[in-house]
Amino acid sequence: MQRTIEPAKRLQGELKVPGDKSISHRALVLGVVASGKQMIDGLSTAQDVGSTMQALRDLGCFVETMPDGRTLILSNNLRSEAALDVGNSGTTARLVAGLAAGLDATITIDGDASLRRRPMARIAEPLAAMGARITTAEDGRLPMTIAGGGLRGIRYELPVASAQVKSAVLIAGLFASGQTTVVEPVPTRDHTEIMLRMMGVDLGAEAGALTVTGGGKVRGMHVAVPGDCSSAAYFVAAATCLAGSAICLPVTGVNETRTGFLYTLVEMGADIIKENEHEMSGEPVADVVVRAPSNGLQGVVVEEPSRIVATIDELPLLAVVATQAEGETVVRGARELRVKESDRIAAVTANLAAMGANIEALEDGFVVRGPTRLRGAKVSASGDHRIAMAMTVAGLLADGETTLDDDTVVEVSYPNFFNDLRTLIR
Repeated sequence: MQRTIEPAKRLQGELKVPGDKSISHRALVLGVVASGKQMIDGLSTAQDVGSTMQALRDLGCFVETMPDGRTLILSNNLRSEAALDVGNSGTTARLVAGLAAGLDATITIDGDASLRRRPMARIAEPLAAMGARITTAEDGRLPMTIAGGGLRGIRYELPVASAQVKSAVLIAGLFASGQTTVVEPVPTRDHTEIMLRMMGVDLGAEAGALTVTGGGKVRGMHVAVPGDCSSAAYFVAAATCLAGSAICLPVTGVNETRTGFLYTLVEMGADIIKENEHEMSGEPVADVVVRAPSNGLQGVVVEEPSRIVATIDELPLLAVVATQAEGETVVRGARELRVKESDRIAAVTANLAAMGANIEALEDGFVVRGPTRLRGAKVSASGDHRIAMAMTVAGLLADGETTLDDDTVVEVSYPNFFNDLRTLIR
């Protein structure tokens, strides 16, 4: 459905963003591996997380949200055969593939047209090396059928930094004989490692390598999910760019493997501080306080691999902020944006150019030259939740109305995004 976005004067107030999507996926899937029950508070309401819940139900798990809001996972009666539809969720497909490889079962994983275009050979190859029998569609894409069980530990060096592939191999390693080691080219989000340790798994870590020994006990736990820092980013960006803004986003995850966007905005001159820092279920959280800076923003260069990985989901949003910064903002080394739910480099470049931005697409990033006063225009979500939300922020900054062609795609990660945004607009 189309949505018209009006310019905003400022953002003010307090908002608790929904539970972290990445942590929610992992809490659900690891709950299947665990002995005893896994209980989750604050589970993400994202459509993608719903896809994980349904996939686990289709495997035979008990996965239900109780009247008190907590979600319970029990896995007593797993099926020997199952066909799973994971919708648009790449995280579901890859984490469940790791689980399926370890089970004595034959499981087919499929998704929507968008997910069928995304690369899955990167997960099929290491799982096959561990002994899983895997067939895929052409070019290693979905649908993928996994006949699991009988795994052996391997040492696997990730050719591309990917927390999803890392997590899938570690999950499979819980079922394998011997040790499974994953070597990362650069550190990626470490929610899986944090949760495994909280669940009693002896996870070795040395020189960029993570090692798990199969056959150990994995204890179910009570997981408290912090607010999603990627969801918070859209409000942070808008408050940074709109004069007079002041917002607080309490109990938000601030894991340093996920907060590259916040650090980049601070480098540009943003006024962002963390208050009341503490831990929830092993994850660092804080109240994120944002005020519009008294001085203008300055362009930056983002190309260091670890920063790219820690900012990957927010890079289209960074392009929006960069239109308001003095000088050039350059992003390089982010080719992974080409194979997300959309080609995010092409999508954000076309949309911002239509709004009057001086933006140039690179093969692995973009260059934005600012500042530019954006003008309202017709923009496309390209079927991608993060493009839809980034262009909504652009619409708040623009002169005149901005028309987004499809607002329903935000349900993939943040179903209540537009309502929550409305509560902060002044």
